[in-house]
Amino acid sequence: MSGIMGYMDDILPYIDKIVKEQFNQDISVECSRPDPKFGDLATNVALQLAGPLGKNPREIAETIAGKLRENENIADVAVAGPGFINIRLSDSALLESLRARPATRRQGQVAVIETNCPNPFKAMHIGHALNSTLADTMANLLAVSGAAVHRVSYHGDVGTHVGKSMWAILRAIDRDPAKLDEIPPEKRNEFMSRMYVEGSKAAKESPEARAEIDELAKQSFILDDPIYKQVYEICKQWSYDEIDANVARLGNVPIERRYAESETEELGKALIIEKTPEVFKKSDGAYIFEGSKYGSFDNIFIGSHGNGLYGAHDMGLIQLKHQNFPNLDLSVTVNGEEQAAYFRGVIAASELAIPELKGKLFNYATGLVKLSTGKMSSRTGEVVTIEWLFNEFAKAIAAHDGDASEEIVAGALRYQFLKVKIGSDVVFDINEAVSLTGNTGSYLQYAHARARRVLEKSAQTPVFPQVIYDEDRTLIRKLSEYRETVEQAAQGLEPHHICTYLFELAQEFNRYYEHHQVIGNDKEAHRIAIVALYADILKAGLAILGISAPNEM
Repeated sequence: MSGIMGYMDDILPYIDKIVKEQFNQDISVECSRPDPKFGDLATNVALQLAGPLGKNPREIAETIAGKLRENENIADVAVAGPGFINIRLSDSALLESLRARPATRRQGQVAVIETNCPNPFKAMHIGHALNSTLADTMANLLAVSGAAVHRVSYHGDVGTHVGKSMWAILRAIDRDPAKLDEIPPEKRNEFMSRMYVEGSKAAKESPEARAEIDELAKQSFILDDPIYKQVYEICKQWSYDEIDANVARLGNVPIERRYAESETEELGKALIIEKTPEVFKKSDGAYIFEGSKYGSFDNIFIGSHGNGLYGAHDMGLIQLKHQNFPNLDLSVTVNGEEQAAYFRGVIAASELAIPELKGKLFNYATGLVKLSTGKMSSRTGEVVTIEWLFNEFAKAIAAHDGDASEEIVAGALRYQFLKVKIGSDVVFDINEAVSLTGNTGSYLQYAHARARRVLEKSAQTPVFPQVIYDEDRTLIRKLSEYRETVEQAAQGLEPHHICTYLFELAQEFNRYYEHHQVIGNDKEAHRIAIVALYADILKAGLAILGISAPNEM
């Protein structure tokens, strides 16, 4: 059989075919990447078959190995231990594996993902940066896998947090909207952050202030006070401008549609009432979803006074997205772990109310972002803003005599968020996060720049390698893993797989470069070809992560 190029999804069907033909068994064959000294691929399929067949696994392994040796793309097959099969690909197959790009398994699908979603009227902090960066990168993975991706955002522009900010803002300007013109553009974010903190403090310390804030929160829904409305609209736009500027600094792709909580309540309430008692139950005037039956908790979606609560708003949003993108195949949100149970309930209720959305709604829960000061909270004012974070990263990079440009800072930030498995806490020290020797974005950006410098110094024009020398094989095998790594990351929307791979790849290249001269060697043309492949794969992987690949640092 020809055509095997060394990918898991190329080899596995071939082994499947052997198992069916030789043993009449239909099982799920798995392959792994062993230590390079044992081969390129390994499988324990013989051990899986031993029980059903009642045979010695090594005997089974020898039968499978014999059939594998008939394939021209396989150079060697060895049976080890009780029946493990180690496969070494031919040089031509391994080289050919470098040509193919990741499979587009989501081709034809329509994906809607919420990316840049901090709430207005309060500071965008590091936790928002995590969620935004992760969602943006997940969107990249969806696009790489062939989906038509629509990036949208959703913002809470009504409610208590608005009341807190508006209480402080209206007092600060003496209810005179003209005084907002006196605040310079570069001071607006600081002003908005300070107003929210002051309002939050007042709500906590003063019952009178709390009562006023509650009324101002209600006003955010109706906007029948002309002065309130004018100030509200101005300050909301300030917030949106700041959010857009911050996510752009982080390297996020702009959204194509902005949704706001103020446009979702009535739509959500109407659906809930329509689906009662089929999906919801009514009790004492309130509409309740029994989420405890679906891995969540029983939750009130409409209050006893007819007010739509968070669940109603989110169901309204789901309907809007469904209306705007009627052919969607998956709708993705990213939120903190503390909201995971809530979203399980919202998704369950929405799938019951809108059956055509069943299996299409997904929420990914993130962990916390921690610095040395611990968990951050915008409620107390102990918040790490994006501006502060960029400044601190720039200082740390400059202290190491590095390039403190925006793209380098953004790369360092993004990578710290993305290298951690979704759901795990992100804990980092800023100095470590900008290191040029550790598992950092800066290290990978520097690795790419270094490779490009090598290419510039050579008079050789890179061409695709034609042979594999013994000293090349480990590095080339690592380069060949790019496709399956991207496919793995895209399947589960897990960017950390790409981070791990790129770091391991850079380390492997450094070992190769330290021991094998490139410039001025009689194999220079060949080795330059490998360097070019390495640089291109680094750049492609960083692009998926939303990180630039500078040619100089």
